[in-house]
Amino acid sequence: MKIHLFTQCMVDMFYPQVGIAAVEVLERLGCDIVVPEKQACCGQPMINSGYVQASKAAMKNTIKAFEGAETIVSLSGSCAFAMKHEYERLFADEPSWQLRAAQMADKLYEFTDFIVNVLGVTDVGARLNKKVTFHKSCHATRLLGVSEPPLTLLKNVEGIEYIELEKADRCCGFGGTFSVKQPEISEQIVAEKAQYIVNSGADVLCGADQACLMNIAGRLDRMKDQGQMPHPVKVMHIAEVLNCR
Repeated sequence: MKIHLFTQCMVDMFYPQVGIAAVEVLERLGCDIVVPEKQACCGQPMINSGYVQASKAAMKNTIKAFEGAETIVSLSGSCAFAMKHEYERLFADEPSWQLRAAQMADKLYEFTDFIVNVLGVTDVGARLNKKVTFHKSCHATRLLGVSEPPLTLLKNVEGIEYIELEKADRCCGFGGTFSVKQPEISEQIVAEKAQYIVNSGADVLCGADQACLMNIAGRLDRMKDQGQMPHPVKVMHIAEVLNCR
């Protein structure tokens, strides 16, 4: 299959190793990868903040960047939800763009959902001898409904001892601009999440949305600096875990 990959800003700008891992996993599964150079922010942060009209230039750029793609795979559940479900609604006053948004949405899949439910693969041949727990990000789990595919893939990684995270589907506190507008509340939410992770005894925290992982990793780093970490915890995107050999 020919795949157009939506990398997400955070992966593109700050965590390129995640994008590289995803490409290597998909290529190993027989996919031909295209990363459109014109892709940029999908507009999701502005959409979530209520700036709908200001977001439309980014939305239109995203649609144009992926027009003509056979299949689109997103490394971000939150961006995937915006592109798959928000665009069409927000272009209600622009019928031509609404149609183009709907056509894009039909071809768009979250990374783990694509591997499990489109390619039909539940074991990618990865190996990692670690205790691993998983954070269920809000958009992917609640809004996209992608809850089982990442866990299916994770539990089939050879050598992993999977540990269920207490209250795994609770928000990490990032919430895009929420963490900027409400930092005091965000800080308390991620503090709770990080403590659950430490209490689990896991060596690795895994997730499928890099924005959540960045936020949680920041809190874990601060706990380490303050001497509150009884053992180290590595934070990894599921693409990195699936690329381990």
